[in-house]
Amino acid sequence: MRRQLNVYGERILGRLVKWSIRLLRRANPDKASDFVGGVARRIGPWLPTHRIGQDNLRAAFPDKDAAWIEATLADAWENLGRVAGEYVHMARIWDFDEAHPNAGRIQTDSIPLFDRLRTDGKPALCFSAHLANWELPAIAASAHGLPSAVVYRMPNNKAVAKEIIRIRAPLMGRMIRTRAQAALEMAASLSAGEHLGMVVDQHFSRGVDVTFFGRRCKANPSVARLARRFDCPVVGVRVIRLPEHRFRIEGFGPYELPRDADGQVDVPATTQMITTVIEGWVRENPGQYLWFHRRWR
Repeated sequence: MRRQLNVYGERILGRLVKWSIRLLRRANPDKASDFVGGVARRIGPWLPTHRIGQDNLRAAFPDKDAAWIEATLADAWENLGRVAGEYVHMARIWDFDEAHPNAGRIQTDSIPLFDRLRTDGKPALCFSAHLANWELPAIAASAHGLPSAVVYRMPNNKAVAKEIIRIRAPLMGRMIRTRAQAALEMAASLSAGEHLGMVVDQHFSRGVDVTFFGRRCKANPSVARLARRFDCPVVGVRVIRLPEHRFRIEGFGPYELPRDADGQVDVPATTQMITTVIEGWVRENPGQYLWFHRRWR
């Protein structure tokens, strides 16, 4: 009986997602972002996940009071809702004009870095975090002519996964699903000269120990391990949400990676370096971060 109820629940969820996508697609990107962001800001604090956000913020910012924590979480819920509302409009949101890099909805001063990556004849590794609209870096790579691949986690619901892939596939280059053979696919991507991007700021049970906001946790070492194997550039890309439905995309690097006594990339030290970079990004814009994941276990 329980299994049958789960099947029915999955079907209902899939249909709800499809209907929601159809409705949101009829609105313009700004209205969709405003509407879903406003709903999430009001409903989010009533959800059980809100407690995870409270625990995370108390751990990360022990000097902040309850009012600051609740205000920051309200912003985080709104940001998450905006990401959902913007999702079906990703192709329309990307209006970047390289001749006027700070005039449109998408702004950046990192064109020299992107040009360098495109013309150096090397593969590259790009890490990012769940900040602002974290889908945009993958679109940026493809839009700037970088042969690219992106690592993604498949949602459990098949109908939801199908809709997400349908939206992502035309915009983000080759997509590599997190599964048993993902490591081989990532290595093949770099061997083919592609620029491989992944979001690496969440708990990774098979990861290495790092410190994030002063607390020990497990982090994904894939970037460091691949950098050790391929000795290719490693860059970081973050997104900042700006007023009036605009975004700033900032690229950093290539980084000088820590090396061991044999001159090879030090995997634990490099993973810590990446985690420290992401912590700095989060500290600058805590209300744009996804706090609703159990980062410390």
